[in-house]
Amino acid sequence: MTRPALVAMILLIAALAGCSFEPEQEIWEIAGPVFGTEYHIKVVLTEDPEQLDTLATGITSVLESVDASMSTWREDSELSRFNRAEDQSRWFEISPPLYQVLTAAREVSELSDGAFDITVGPVVNLWGFGPEARPEQVPEAALLQQRLDGIGYEKLELRAEPPAIRADIKQYLDLSAIAKGYAVDAVAEYLLATGIEAYLVEIGGEVRVSGRKPGDEAWRLAIEEPVPGRREVNRVVALDSQAMATSGDYRNYYESAGQRFSHTIDPESGKPIAHNLASVTVIADTTMGADALATAFNVMGYERANELAIRKNMAVYFIIRQENGFEAHYTPAFSSYLAN
Repeated sequence: MTRPALVAMILLIAALAGCSFEPEQEIWEIAGPVFGTEYHIKVVLTEDPEQLDTLATGITSVLESVDASMSTWREDSELSRFNRAEDQSRWFEISPPLYQVLTAAREVSELSDGAFDITVGPVVNLWGFGPEARPEQVPEAALLQQRLDGIGYEKLELRAEPPAIRADIKQYLDLSAIAKGYAVDAVAEYLLATGIEAYLVEIGGEVRVSGRKPGDEAWRLAIEEPVPGRREVNRVVALDSQAMATSGDYRNYYESAGQRFSHTIDPESGKPIAHNLASVTVIADTTMGADALATAFNVMGYERANELAIRKNMAVYFIIRQENGFEAHYTPAFSSYLAN
């Protein structure tokens, strides 16, 4: 065999060997309980049990940090300590992550003309959707008005350096409509920092994805049909580097005297939403933003929310309850994410 032919043969064998023995990437899942719900995280990497254990430990640490900062269910959380402070007119120093969430919350509050309001906690508790006990009847009008008079996101003041918050009237803050989204983002950033470029992070239905699945496939996610008691797919979307969150009135609610009360409270009326918008799904760059916007749009109702979403070129999918079923509408910016 001539020298050129021998070199060609060696190169061919090396190439074939590289194809045969290169480790294949697969999807690995890490899951567990958190925030009264569950998290499911899928990462794309070659088989490495030690790396998976390290990731699982790191993810647990990230989620514990968020819970210790932003939970209203933990008496020792950073947020609970502010809520208990008797004199909130003095600057209360907070961690950078909490400041980030409070700043994002204010931005959505201003954008939605107050439809999103983290000070609505006392009213949420009054209706039985917070740490306080669930009432056996609809709150009295006088008590409801009293709590309404004391709330308002504009009563909060934030300071960037060092991060701090204060309120001119004592407030009880509830971050349940944004903190879960932040937690998804925090886990996603942790995965990126460890070198994981392709992943799906989901906590209680709020999702963020990056990269693509093995085989160069996009991540496919389902938008649920808003039917209580069972899970059905309304539409499927395909994402590769976005976040998605849904807000609806069909999971967390209770009935009293034959009437259904949603956990989503309108900060203006102080009452659970009662319009025919059953579900709102938002696709955005961050899960924190998508989470808060979905809640704001759900409070606003379809007409107001759709007008704002189109004006701001936001990707939003609405499911409206009709007499004979559901009707879906979506903004132009959402159409490119719909899977065939």
